[in-house]
Amino acid sequence: MSFVADLRVVLRGNDFRRLFATRLISQFSDGIFQFGVAGFAFFSPESQTTALQVAAGLAVLLLPYSLLGPFVGVFIDRWSRRQILVVAPIVRGALLLVAAALVAADVPDPVFYAAALAVLGVNRFFLSALGASLPHVVPPDRLMAANAVTPTSGTVATFVGVGLGFLLREVFGGNDPGVALLLVTSGVVFGLSSLMARTMGRDLLGPEYDTNRPQAREAMRNVVVGLVDGARHLVQRRVAVATMGAMAAHRFFYGMATALGIILYRYYFTDGDPDAALRGVGVVVATSGVGYFLAVIITPYATERFTIERWVPIALSASGVLTAALVLPFQEWGLPVAGFVLGVAGQSVKICADTTVQRDVEDIYLGRAFSIYDMLFNGMYVLAAALSAAILPANGKSYLAVVIMSVGYPLAAFAYRMIIRQRRSTAPTPTTPR
Repeated sequence: MSFVADLRVVLRGNDFRRLFATRLISQFSDGIFQFGVAGFAFFSPESQTTALQVAAGLAVLLLPYSLLGPFVGVFIDRWSRRQILVVAPIVRGALLLVAAALVAADVPDPVFYAAALAVLGVNRFFLSALGASLPHVVPPDRLMAANAVTPTSGTVATFVGVGLGFLLREVFGGNDPGVALLLVTSGVVFGLSSLMARTMGRDLLGPEYDTNRPQAREAMRNVVVGLVDGARHLVQRRVAVATMGAMAAHRFFYGMATALGIILYRYYFTDGDPDAALRGVGVVVATSGVGYFLAVIITPYATERFTIERWVPIALSASGVLTAALVLPFQEWGLPVAGFVLGVAGQSVKICADTTVQRDVEDIYLGRAFSIYDMLFNGMYVLAAALSAAILPANGKSYLAVVIMSVGYPLAAFAYRMIIRQRRSTAPTPTTPR
């Protein structure tokens, strides 16, 4: 079923529409916030951006999702999810006001990053509550369609929020007061999601009361044990673990490409002009977003024609070849095209990884598998930014970084094929009855 058809199906439910609107508003606000943090960290006229600062900024944006993700479910399954959706935006808005005041007061960067981490920690609870609430507003026969449309729509809303953040920066300016106004705007918009959540009944989204539920402290210990148990289960599902590995490899090389692009635009293409650099990076983000959306359309047809096991290495190999062709000349025109290519390929691999995990992993292990998945998804991106901080020169022009990406993608494709082939060779041969 196509994206539009899935969307039409699930929008028939009133409760789903309310939850869906809550998600879209929040992720739209998140786009404004992420743009504000990125502008402060990477494109502030008052500071000189280095690869190390890029790594620190990306860590602030992504590490809460990796570190908190596996543990927030303990509380999501104990607190009223509707109340989380109502209260979290208020807390986040207050923290954003604090962060805006810190920026306006020109405090040291680590203080601002600490406030931003607190904002993103609250946001992790909010997004987890949204995901856990979905089965309560969608009939079981429409749950797959809802799972297909909500992440894509949320990602599109985030990109739109980034676009608005860019326009507001043109109005407010790129200095510290302008960043502070962006953060305040994000907080006000996010508060609207609280008003939308209030339209739903207090008990609509669960959780259901369970007398056998372990205490929170015991549940926290069980998370660590459960992750280890889930990893053991995943290792026995070669296709699922191989496709997760392919996704992790892409996120690593995509993280390198992100750090490389930011530094190139900041110093190599624009001679240190932060506004020109931000406009250039904005074009790359836009083309990457188009690639993400196009992948949602073409991946179902591609996997039907080639199968997941063939489409994943095709996407990875094409990424390596085209990265070399588009980036190695170090011409400004090549980066937006590369952003589009990596957007299509990366989202294709992610969709395949989502599908194989949902298809091959037993339901009792599914939550733990996706916790590991999220940790890999964000952690590899940050790890790549850290490596980039060590190898990128001041102007970003690094043949070594491009070679690592160009060679790494095909190697990841080769490793994927070897794991899949090994799985087929070790599969038991069916016996014919006598």
